[in-house]
Amino acid sequence: MIVYQATKSEFSDDVLADTIETKIHDFFKKHLNKSTSRQEIISWKNSLQYMDRVLNDNEIPDDCGVTIEYQLPQTAKRIDFILTGTSAEDKEYAILVELKQWSEATLSDKDGVINSFVGGAVRELPHPSYQAWSYATLLQNFNETVATENINLKPCAYLHNYMPDDVITNEHYQEYIDKAPVFLRGDAIKLRNFIKEFVKHGDKRKMIYRIEQGKIRPSKMLADSMVSLLQGNHEFVMIDDQKIVYETALSMSQKATANKKQVLIVKGGPGTGKSVVAINLLVEITRQGLLAQYVSKNAAPRAVYESKLTGTLKKTVISNLFSGSGAFINTKPNTFDTLIVDEAHRLNEKSGLYSNLGDHQIKEIINAARCSVFFIDEDQRVTLNDVGTLKEIYKWAELANAEIVEMELSSQFRCNGSDGYLAFLDHLLQIRETANTSLEGIDYDFRVFSNPKEMLEAIKEKNKINNKSRMVAGYCWEWASKKNPELYDVVIPDYDFKMRWNLTQDGSLWIISPESVNEIGCIHTCQGLEVDYVGVVIGPDLIVRDGKVLTQPLARARSDKSIFGYKKLLESKPEEGKATLRAIIKNTYRTLMTRGMKGCYVYCMDEETEAYFNSMMKKF
Repeated sequence: MIVYQATKSEFSDDVLADTIETKIHDFFKKHLNKSTSRQEIISWKNSLQYMDRVLNDNEIPDDCGVTIEYQLPQTAKRIDFILTGTSAEDKEYAILVELKQWSEATLSDKDGVINSFVGGAVRELPHPSYQAWSYATLLQNFNETVATENINLKPCAYLHNYMPDDVITNEHYQEYIDKAPVFLRGDAIKLRNFIKEFVKHGDKRKMIYRIEQGKIRPSKMLADSMVSLLQGNHEFVMIDDQKIVYETALSMSQKATANKKQVLIVKGGPGTGKSVVAINLLVEITRQGLLAQYVSKNAAPRAVYESKLTGTLKKTVISNLFSGSGAFINTKPNTFDTLIVDEAHRLNEKSGLYSNLGDHQIKEIINAARCSVFFIDEDQRVTLNDVGTLKEIYKWAELANAEIVEMELSSQFRCNGSDGYLAFLDHLLQIRETANTSLEGIDYDFRVFSNPKEMLEAIKEKNKINNKSRMVAGYCWEWASKKNPELYDVVIPDYDFKMRWNLTQDGSLWIISPESVNEIGCIHTCQGLEVDYVGVVIGPDLIVRDGKVLTQPLARARSDKSIFGYKKLLESKPEEGKATLRAIIKNTYRTLMTRGMKGCYVYCMDEETEAYFNSMMKKF
């Protein structure tokens, strides 16, 4: 998405007229339905004045392209400043400039990480050169136009307030400075010469618009990259907070001891890269010769990852990399160097088939490892047995006398990188009030179908592309096909719609099995995984009456154990029980509706609910 685009001369006129920051802010309000902080508006004004001075050279053509705040494909991140033009040899170049207001920083011993005063406090941040390089790499990886039309990306960073010292240009960061030079206070001429080295002529071929309209390359699926990752290849570039979390986890893993355990809690919503960071940690910690395991309560992610590794590693090696959350009941203390717990919100108190074994899964995990990393999203707790809360992890970590660090992932990689879609979803399901009351300006394929069969056909059509589109539903239908394979489970007679739950044949591998587009999944087999397009059947457990989103636990199937025992809960704690059930059912649909990286299609069993969804769609 392009926030501001002009020629160099037009940009200079806007800076001179003191309207540049207003134009950018107006775009945010009109097209993104959000404002921004006064501090960011001031930073636009200040930094862009400095860039105008840098560009004030007759050898930099007036018809070069200037793009400000360009949103990277499939993320919520933006490149501060891009200058586009051609070289003397008529090669196309895009100069990517990461602008910073910093005036000081301190060294970090972590790779590509530095400390600076931002947002009222000193924080760990990616080094500006690392940030500029990682953004350029993402653009290169995701955009077909950049790759196929030989557009050369040249990233750099400009810290116009920063006096040169031995911190920002320290040799610790040299690898990234070589990839993306950093220019400081007094370096305007150096930056100008850097630009002129590549740009001699203007941008007559409208490079940024070609990039904007260019085909988005398919995202790398984590499971598909497992073999390559374990072979030592770097499949994923960590950006911003992902990089900080990753390096912090590695540091904590290395310094953890039996007497001083380390516990890292990482909060993050759907698509923020929790699983990508988790698996990359597993690979790197294992490569360092330490004993680590990836842990999840849900079997589906583990099964998918393990299936991708089958045939490349011995079965015993594969099984030693992955574990269920109930496997540490009898594990001796500090057996593992690091346990990496994905979807930690799904942890249970007790383990075993009848939930009667052990003391507490969080306690057992912390006991079994010197370092424990918990990736958590409390808005994805979807059963009454889910006890993985911040409060509970803190409780057991403090009892173990562990050093606790809490961090957050916010970089968005699912739902086309749209934080706006997630906010719209929260507003739609009335989980919380947000400013995103519609889908205006949100680049995500969200549709409401009035016929479930038509939705299924649309998903099948998408699935022909790369086998990455699936159907899911709320657990409101009994599992009839378990006993009789001839029967169907999710049946909607009015539309001759009938599908079987996926569990019978493919089990946890449903999401990657080629034929499973003909089956329908539920929360238990898709949480923690992703597809390109997801079709969601909203059952009668979630309805809308007079504009209010209501939940009906009685409409859940008897075979669904996620709210087992809810009647007793309502008797003992009526108000708390109602609130908990509302949250579980809404969280279930929020989770299902965020499995799709590119799109979500919805069919509502209830007509008034469908009308409500459509009314929300039509508000723009």
